[in-house]
Amino acid sequence: MIDNFYELQPYELDKDAKSKLLTKELLELTAFHKERCKNYSNYLDAVGFDPVSVRTPADIPFFPVRTFKDVDLLSIPREDVFKIMTSSGTTGQRVSKIFVDKETAMIQQKVMVKILSDYWGKKRLPILVIDSKATVKNRDSFSARGAAIIGLQVVAREMVYALNDDMTLNVDIVKDFLEKYSGQRFIIFGFTFIVWQSLFLNSNALDFSKYDLSDAFLMTGGGWKKLISESVSQDVFKQKITETFGIRHFLDHYGMVEQTGCIYAECECGHLHASIYSDVIIRDPLDFSVKKNGEKGLIQVVSVLPHSYPGHSLLTEDEGIVLGEDDCPCGRKGKYIQILGRIKSAEIRGCSDTYADKLERQN
Repeated sequence: MIDNFYELQPYELDKDAKSKLLTKELLELTAFHKERCKNYSNYLDAVGFDPVSVRTPADIPFFPVRTFKDVDLLSIPREDVFKIMTSSGTTGQRVSKIFVDKETAMIQQKVMVKILSDYWGKKRLPILVIDSKATVKNRDSFSARGAAIIGLQVVAREMVYALNDDMTLNVDIVKDFLEKYSGQRFIIFGFTFIVWQSLFLNSNALDFSKYDLSDAFLMTGGGWKKLISESVSQDVFKQKITETFGIRHFLDHYGMVEQTGCIYAECECGHLHASIYSDVIIRDPLDFSVKKNGEKGLIQVVSVLPHSYPGHSLLTEDEGIVLGEDDCPCGRKGKYIQILGRIKSAEIRGCSDTYADKLERQN
């Protein structure tokens, strides 16, 4: 069902062409999951879904993302499950369980490569992961953090973990990596609060003036709520990282384990972009009507990647705005968005915020 997308660049379709292609694919996925997942079929019957009424991606029925915390949703036999991915959650919280088969895992990785290649090129690059190897030790079950790291392995020429198992900075490993790749293009990847806590606040352990990081990319995601509570805004974060490390290229992203692979990546203008594989719809929290561009509301995400589970149309617990469509100065077509944060009644579950919560309990 997804082969037509692979022939296109991630951001080449304008509004009408993308809507037509997405709607067709999402309708096929809806029928696919209705046939194979009894719980999802019951849900479609309960909401009175009629495929004839679908004109745009916004017409595809959605359900709350937290449904995955309460129900096991699979469109494959359990014996075909390749790995189980779990959402982040603080102690005592239920976590989402996402069941992935080999085909879906392959699709997720392939799309991740295509999206990221649009930002830093098609060459496989060295990646310095600001996390510990323990995060990905269990190959049968991944947290959101682990899933993100594993997803990047396909674009990595070499992957080096900067932190010890206790999340302290391994100075010798980082020093060796920087000496090897100084002056070249490479990736530093980590969830925002962990980058701040484990790398930036320990930067005096290394003399970064000796290394050239001007062509390096810092890829981050999540954790802004915790940093902002410490008076570290996104602008302050970038300013401090540039001053300390000399990094000028930033690639923040928005994504979730329920739609792994479909990330909304940050362009040179600081906007988060929806690729041809996904889209964002902003809904009024009172009546779920679709909001106009520039109006804030609940974020609905659609994705053509979930084939092993019915996760192709979900209402998140995040608030956001569609800033524009097809007119970003970076030249990429599609919607570009701003994430405002979690709705007040929602559980904290961001990867960095979860780690920060754990750190506070230890202290």
